[in-house]
Amino acid sequence: MSVTAVYPGTFDPITSGHTDLIKRASPFYDKLIIAVAENQNKQPLFNLEERIALAQQACLGLDNVEVRGFDCLLVEFVQQVHGQVILRGLRAVSDFEYEFQLASMNRKLASQVETMFMTPAEQYSFISSSLVREIARLHGDVTDFVPDCVNQALQAKFN
Repeated sequence: MSVTAVYPGTFDPITSGHTDLIKRASPFYDKLIIAVAENQNKQPLFNLEERIALAQQACLGLDNVEVRGFDCLLVEFVQQVHGQVILRGLRAVSDFEYEFQLASMNRKLASQVETMFMTPAEQYSFISSSLVREIARLHGDVTDFVPDCVNQALQAKFN
């Protein structure tokens, strides 16, 4: 049986924590789809096409990883791509309650889809896209927190 996992997020921008999780998770699945959410409720720094392109660049060399945008319910997207697993990252204990609620709701909406959780490597556990954006906006060095392509895109955005 072929197993497809979907790793959803806004990825504004994709960070080294995200790519760490993607690299470590990809060997466990036949296909891992990075699902970049449109998310009209937030005002992202990068538009959807830019976030998809940056995620694609950050995942170069991972043959079973595909990056796609979506603008519907996550479980609908997972069903559209014939996925069986939603992969979620947990940085801290404080993430768990919200992620548990999401997993329970997604199971209610699509009982055939499982949610699996992974934690980032310790050196990435404190990194968040919003912190990276703020540091970059104030012209701080985010080199250790994002892939090179994202660092360049952030510098271009704020210069």
